[in-house]
Amino acid sequence: MKSFSTVLAQDKAKLKSRLTPEQFEVCVNKGTEAAFSGEYWHSKEKGVYKCVVCGSPLFSSDTKFDSGTGWPSFWEPFAKEKVREEKDFSHGMGRVEVNCGSCGSHLGHVFEDGPDPTGLRYCINSVSLKLEKKE
Repeated sequence: MKSFSTVLAQDKAKLKSRLTPEQFEVCVNKGTEAAFSGEYWHSKEKGVYKCVVCGSPLFSSDTKFDSGTGWPSFWEPFAKEKVREEKDFSHGMGRVEVNCGSCGSHLGHVFEDGPDPTGLRYCINSVSLKLEKKE
C-alpha cells in the first residue's frame, strides 16, 4: 500500500479532477468545511460512511450521534485500523487529527468529550465521507 504522501505526489492532479474543490481542500489540504453546512451533519440515514477518496469503510451510522457541533460525529470507528490518529498542533491548538487508515486522507479530529461507551467524539467533515445506505 502506498502512503498518502506518495499518492499525493503521484496522483494530485488526478485527485483534483475527481474530487470537488471542497473535498480536495479538506481531504488533501487538511481544511475544514463550515459547521452546519455538510451533507451528513444532521443525517439519520442508516448505513456505512466510507472514505470519499478510497472507499474504505470508516464509520457506521450505528455509532453516529448529534454532538450539536455541526459536523457528523461518531463515538467509534468502523474498526480501529480504519482510521489513523496523529497529534495536530496547527492553528495554535493541541488536537488529535483523524485520517483514513487506508489512504491517509484527512477526515477531521477526535475529542474526549463524546458519549458512552467510548467517551470519544470523532468530529468528521461530511465532504470526506460517502454514505453507503442500508436498504
